[in-house]
Amino acid sequence: MTIDRLDTGVPHPARRYNYWLGGKDNFAADRESGDLLARSYPAARIAARANRAFLRRAVGFLAGEAGIRQFLDIGTGLPTADNTHEVAQRIAPESRIVYVDNDPMVMAHARALLTSTPQGRTRYLEEDLREPESILRSLEILDLSQPVALILVAVVHFLPEQARAREIVRTLVDALPSGSYLTMSMATTDFLTPELTANWDESLRTGRSDVYPRTRAEFDEFFAGLELVDPGVVAVSEWRPDPAAEERPTPVEASLFGAVARKA
Repeated sequence: MTIDRLDTGVPHPARRYNYWLGGKDNFAADRESGDLLARSYPAARIAARANRAFLRRAVGFLAGEAGIRQFLDIGTGLPTADNTHEVAQRIAPESRIVYVDNDPMVMAHARALLTSTPQGRTRYLEEDLREPESILRSLEILDLSQPVALILVAVVHFLPEQARAREIVRTLVDALPSGSYLTMSMATTDFLTPELTANWDESLRTGRSDVYPRTRAEFDEFFAGLELVDPGVVAVSEWRPDPAAEERPTPVEASLFGAVARKA
């Protein structure tokens, strides 16, 4: 798919997320959608930044302490600071990263802006999370006999049905060898006040939101059979926080669960 096939009149999560992060790669429909959601959940922009910081810390752990050299990042989003390959290759220049997204704008920017170190490699797939088998057939630069870090950051919550979402994630995890890792973050209303939860529910009923939050119990289901890395399942802002960070959102502000787990 080429950039010509973009439907700029329909909001896309990647471009809305870019808007919340202060980027310029978005359209009027994305900004309108972002503003509508922010009215229901005023901390949306803070949560977006907290989620991005979680990704950076998690990839740093995976490439550093865990020694992972292969990454499958699905729901990549538009390039911004500290993309997965940049964090990983700063630690291990030989790291290989496959990015996956279903927005042609993401792919156009990724191919133009995201360049690998000479020692490593990057690849960009225009695929959809809802078709995991198709993704798995296209991982030429990854060796599935060696551990892979599967990154599903702020993407699975766009799947409304929990059973189907679990099935998709399990298909991906099952294809990876022992020693691989699953990194996930997902929206939740567990930390919110009753008023904010009601606002979120109303935004779903009226079609203003396409984010389906999960409870702690539902989020835990994705990690069945895996070994959670300390501190386990927490708000993304509480997962190994950087003590030097200027911003430390509360769980109410960063209303996403985050976790990293190892496949034994």
